[in-house]
Amino acid sequence: MLILTSVLTTGALSLTACGSRDDDGGDNSGDGESTTLTIGVDAPLSGENSATGLGIQYGSQIAVDDANKKNLVPGVTFKLKALDDKAQPATGQQNASALVGDKTVVGAVGPLNSGVAQSMQQVFNAANLVQISPSNTAPELTQGKNWQSGDKKRPYASYFRTATTDANQGGFAAAYAVKDLKKKRVFVVDDKQAYGAGLAKIFKEQFVKLGGKAAGTDHVNTGDKDFGSLVTKIKNSKADMVYYGGQYDESQLITKQLKEAGAKIPLMGGDGMFTPTYIKTAGKVSEGDLATSVGVPADTLPSAQDFIKTYKAKKYKGDYGTYGGYSYDGATAIIKAVGAVKDANGGKLPTGDELRKKVLEAVGKSNFDGITGTVAFDKYGDTTNKQLTVYQVTKGEWKAVKTDEYTGEAN
Repeated sequence: MLILTSVLTTGALSLTACGSRDDDGGDNSGDGESTTLTIGVDAPLSGENSATGLGIQYGSQIAVDDANKKNLVPGVTFKLKALDDKAQPATGQQNASALVGDKTVVGAVGPLNSGVAQSMQQVFNAANLVQISPSNTAPELTQGKNWQSGDKKRPYASYFRTATTDANQGGFAAAYAVKDLKKKRVFVVDDKQAYGAGLAKIFKEQFVKLGGKAAGTDHVNTGDKDFGSLVTKIKNSKADMVYYGGQYDESQLITKQLKEAGAKIPLMGGDGMFTPTYIKTAGKVSEGDLATSVGVPADTLPSAQDFIKTYKAKKYKGDYGTYGGYSYDGATAIIKAVGAVKDANGGKLPTGDELRKKVLEAVGKSNFDGITGTVAFDKYGDTTNKQLTVYQVTKGEWKAVKTDEYTGEAN
């Protein structure tokens, strides 16, 4: 896999504060002079979850390339620095520290996993370095641990996301399962991780509120390959559907083993399993399985067509369809914020920590048409775009079957 972990290192360029310097040591941040700034990316670029992680990396790369080509911020050239967190919180925290330590970095896109985000937020916040995730959906990341009781408090002012939360996704999936699929008994499984467990919990609560019944619940570990005992429990529960909270790495094997054991019921999950890799690995038995994902299908958006063409023409690895567009918009929000700071400062960029602080403030005021829709954030740092889509495996491909906005309440 092509991994741009060394696209830009702190020592690779003679940079100081957040700009390049001329031979006389002057700060080149004014009009007509050159400044190089870095957009960081953190995602799983190898191993588990790498198909979607690479989509984040290359979605951000296209945004950087477009900004430079269009001279979006005159006098500023943007670079990408992509770090591999391997879907591990500890590695994500190390990467956050590395990005903070690189004084050319003015913002970061990522990570993929909500559990990894929890380990990074405090590091970025302490440095006033803006972080925009294209994929994190755990509500507590923006609304605090007591969000379900209505006591919403934003934990970190530096954290934003372009993906809507599981408070919406879980309820949206439950409503579709009950009202459209007419399912009555669902067996709920999760991978014990922040994203998977949270999503499964919300789905189950909303499914029951809408009149359904939880036929059983169970948990698996990330990296598990043999799900024989789980399959037996599901079959004995008489469930007419399985809901899985977690990533595609496990769900693609669960559905395969379940169908091979004779249980001809669909498996449904969230955006963590919405990738072509799921279908490729599970094979024909995945036919009829379902997944929800954030936003409107990228292929149907006129605003995303150039992005898709570029991604394919560059032969980038990974999956652009899940989070590639949201990564592009996240990186663009950071780039536009740099431009806004420069304009507000008489055409010159502040230096050092002041630039990061001003960029963070400007991101919070974002309001522009991105390739996935309007890019704007509420007081918690959540996207104002709450569109969601249900996809179903049809003839070996994910096909959109319903797109709507959901508020997270059973109705």
